[in-house]
Amino acid sequence: MSKQITNTLMMIRPVAFHMNEQTAVNNYYQKTIAGLSKEEIQENALTEFDGFVKKLRAEGVEVLVFDDTLEPETPDSIFPNNWVSFHESGEVILYPMYAENRRLERRDDLLADLGKNFNITTISGYVDWEAKNKFLEGTGSLILDRQHKIAYAAISERTHPEVLKEFHKHTGFDIVSFQANQTVNGERLPIYHTNVMMCLGEEFALICAQSIDDELEKSAVIRSFENTGKEVIFITEEQKERFAGNMLQVLNDKNERYIVMSESAFKSLDEAQKDQLSKHGKLLYSSLDTIECLGGGSARCMMAEVFLPKK
Repeated sequence: MSKQITNTLMMIRPVAFHMNEQTAVNNYYQKTIAGLSKEEIQENALTEFDGFVKKLRAEGVEVLVFDDTLEPETPDSIFPNNWVSFHESGEVILYPMYAENRRLERRDDLLADLGKNFNITTISGYVDWEAKNKFLEGTGSLILDRQHKIAYAAISERTHPEVLKEFHKHTGFDIVSFQANQTVNGERLPIYHTNVMMCLGEEFALICAQSIDDELEKSAVIRSFENTGKEVIFITEEQKERFAGNMLQVLNDKNERYIVMSESAFKSLDEAQKDQLSKHGKLLYSSLDTIECLGGGSARCMMAEVFLPKK
């Protein structure tokens, strides 16, 4: 059976982080911060990034950090899990991205660098779908149960059913798709990425079930969790707004388990939820306020899991 969690993460250190106007059209988590210059925004984001990496490394998690480049301009490069996924077979999969400036985040030099220490057997993907305006944004769109070969996906402008079908044909993962919404100005609109409302560990599934308005779809998702032996942990829509759905279970060098999240997510949880999660790993959190506010993503989005075999 495939591994569900890894002790190796790839992260991209920002050089010019700022709000990406191209993604803000359908990422309703992005907010402006008044009174901060571009330099101050970058400085804040860098402090948050470095602090986060330091905490992960202090616990024995291997973090491979690559610096972003000033050219081309890629304000969302801090979220690499959307353009690439790494697999135990040695396969690297590249994904079609909704925002044109996010397509520039895909970097051959970075993959070549990884190839020095990891076995990369094939580089494949679905980037041709960009020409048809159909997208699938990596493990933002796909919550992968690698052990049971199931991919959970909330349909949105960034998660297209046709590209999901190709992912199914290519990988053999069964697809459990559904509509997940959030309330924006009194209207129910699609959540831009599945990983904002759902997180999957080895033996647990955390979900904002309130965001799935269709009762049949909601039941099907929860039944799938239960059929694969996951303890289901529920969060509210208010907690989801504070990125409590955007967590990741990781390992350290001693095979100890951690549940990684932002400080905002941690503070939103009640004691019962913390107790439930703590059964599956030590809770590790870091302040990511600037990145969450302007980027509309959080801890999980910043970590691309590396499952590639080491040389």
